[in-house]
Amino acid sequence: MNRRDFIIKSAIVGTGLLGSVNQVKASTFSRNLPKSVIVIGAGFSGLAAALKLKELGTKVTVLESRNRIGGRVFSHKPESAQGQVIELGAEWVGESHERIKSLCTKFGLALDNNQFESDLTFNGSYSKSGQWDFSPAMNQFWEQKTAIWEKMSEKQKQKLDKMDWWRFLSTKNLTDQDMLLRELLDSTDFGESIRHTSAYAALAEYAESSEKNEMDLKIRGGNAMLIQKMAENIGMENILLSHSVSSIDQSNSKTIEVTCSNGKIFSGEKLICAVPTFSILKMNWKPLLPQNTLDAINELQYARIGKFPLIFKERIWKRDDFDMITDTPAHYFYHGTKNQAGKHGILMCYATGDKADSLASVSQKQRKEIIMEALKPAFGRAEKYLKDDMMYYWAQDKYSSGAYAFYGKGQWFEVMPTLKQSHQNVAFAGEHLADWQGFMEGAIQSGEDAVDEILTM
Repeated sequence: MNRRDFIIKSAIVGTGLLGSVNQVKASTFSRNLPKSVIVIGAGFSGLAAALKLKELGTKVTVLESRNRIGGRVFSHKPESAQGQVIELGAEWVGESHERIKSLCTKFGLALDNNQFESDLTFNGSYSKSGQWDFSPAMNQFWEQKTAIWEKMSEKQKQKLDKMDWWRFLSTKNLTDQDMLLRELLDSTDFGESIRHTSAYAALAEYAESSEKNEMDLKIRGGNAMLIQKMAENIGMENILLSHSVSSIDQSNSKTIEVTCSNGKIFSGEKLICAVPTFSILKMNWKPLLPQNTLDAINELQYARIGKFPLIFKERIWKRDDFDMITDTPAHYFYHGTKNQAGKHGILMCYATGDKADSLASVSQKQRKEIIMEALKPAFGRAEKYLKDDMMYYWAQDKYSSGAYAFYGKGQWFEVMPTLKQSHQNVAFAGEHLADWQGFMEGAIQSGEDAVDEILTM
């Protein structure tokens, strides 16, 4: 049983918060559709829900606070680059991401290989890919991780959620360097230290993902290409930008009334709320959200991730598949313009947690000095090739206050099922309710699942 099946089964059997799979299928085939549905949020989750509703034949209105579609998918073309595109938000498509791959096929979008081979800077020493490794004990554990996961009972998996990933690894007789390297590598996946990450969430993701942990592919031309195609098929006239929802009124059992901060009012039979929990709390709910839902929202954290793109006059890293993990505050680098033509190139500096906080809080001059110092073991004085540098720090994003949801120990089987619970005629969606956090695939699946959910109301 994979994690998605396990989550669904746990929610149905353990909490009874979701409709059964058979009910969902039956209601879908019966086409028991509401005549109109309001979707809040024009990120991947909201657009996936809206697209499915449109294809099923219901009227849909999407309300988006930002002045653009895409949410935390943010493809960007820096003015100082040569028409190249980078991702300031969600980046990778995994080999196992069937929904997003299917949508790309449907809309004629190409997927390019976006895998990297990792170099390492550690204790001031630089090692190219293939020149550094973990201990034999660590490699043996990593080879066996899927078998270990598959042999675990449901009770053992739930117990595992009470432990953090660092503590779990510390029981495997690994070296101090193994533990440090796992912290550096794995915190880039979860957005915070592995001392806070649920061991269940970590082992499940690594045991079930591809060799590169689903960092496999990228949409040619930018991930926003798919966002745009989905929006066009929903109908741009049905997607209203700069419409921040201020209140949701369900006093009338047959109609939901939504009021935006600009004074406009919309009504529908059902509603799908596909925004981060930080934005949910800004809305005035009538009736109020249940206390256990509010408690779960306040308990869930979002990862502090910053992207600090570096635009170089020439690609000093030479390899198209270059990335590098470091033990410095700059944390991690990868080639952001892989598969894109041009002499110029963009190296992405990617930091998480306290490191991201530190880089975002200093001046631009100090930040550049820190990053250039981190590159020095590999490239010497890289600053002489630097043309421009930028920053986008998701912890300061006013709509999400973080990059993606971060489930700490003890939260998978308590917080997530509560957040998935519908509120009268409102279903919730978003990557925070997906099998794995931080992936576009999960956002899409969650949006489509929310449509199935409203069909059972």
